[in-house]
Amino acid sequence: MDAPGLTVADTVDVIQRHYNHLHYALCYQFHGVAHGLEARYADPLRLIRCGYRVYSQNDEDGILDEIFRRIGTTSRTFVEFGVGDGMENNTLYRMLQGWRGAWIEADPKRAGQIAERFARFRHAGVLRCKNAFITAENIQKLFGELEVAEEFDLLSIDIDGNDYWVWQAIEQHLPRVVVIEYNAGFGPSAEWVMDYDPQHAWSGTRNVGASLKALELLGAEKGYRLVGCNLKGINAFFVRQDLVGEKFLAPFTAEAHYEPPRYHLWFSTGHKKDPAELASFPLPVAVEG
Repeated sequence: MDAPGLTVADTVDVIQRHYNHLHYALCYQFHGVAHGLEARYADPLRLIRCGYRVYSQNDEDGILDEIFRRIGTTSRTFVEFGVGDGMENNTLYRMLQGWRGAWIEADPKRAGQIAERFARFRHAGVLRCKNAFITAENIQKLFGELEVAEEFDLLSIDIDGNDYWVWQAIEQHLPRVVVIEYNAGFGPSAEWVMDYDPQHAWSGTRNVGASLKALELLGAEKGYRLVGCNLKGINAFFVRQDLVGEKFLAPFTAEAHYEPPRYHLWFSTGHKKDPAELASFPLPVAVEG
């Protein structure tokens, strides 16, 4: 629709000029942001430099690769809950590199997709799966049913709500690395945790999860150090303090490692993923223990 008193050509010219102004403003803003990011991420110990995506939601696959490059692996085992349909999470890429472990998914439909897509992994004893709604009260019982060892390499928590309370409730197991979602909306310094509700279902609002500072403090109580966050401001990475040494960037605080919510960013994996591609990966060998 033409603006009042303007021809089509005039209207196009106005739109073009507004576009040019916006383009230059965005370019200027991006240049400033990029310059700031370059300085912030210059330290080679900062994990965010290493991120990339294969099967993770964002850049977590690359960050986890770098963490284990620095501290090594032991049993190469994982536990993850909130895994969706299995095709996008923090441990599938591990499993396809020879790891083994357990998944817990609350949604029955997604759990059924996992059972079908990963049948050969399950039958080989590489992957154990459970369809269950996780609470602080039942998490240790679920670990027992899945025969989770006291120490294992990687725990990934993504349940869109009670993540803090469930991690707090895990008292009988000592994963070497923990990945957990944080609520970046509360900044780096606010100590905030949503009220515990065992029936919680995320409404899509900011009243969910816990701030990075709250998780930093919980991690410290449990013997872990915050060593980084991903660029999108979704996941925080913790390493057990006996493994940290000088391998990661200090101080291990929310203020040092906080990333703001950049939910607009998108990490491409190239073409669309196809569950059929899983058949081309060699089947990892399950190791008892």
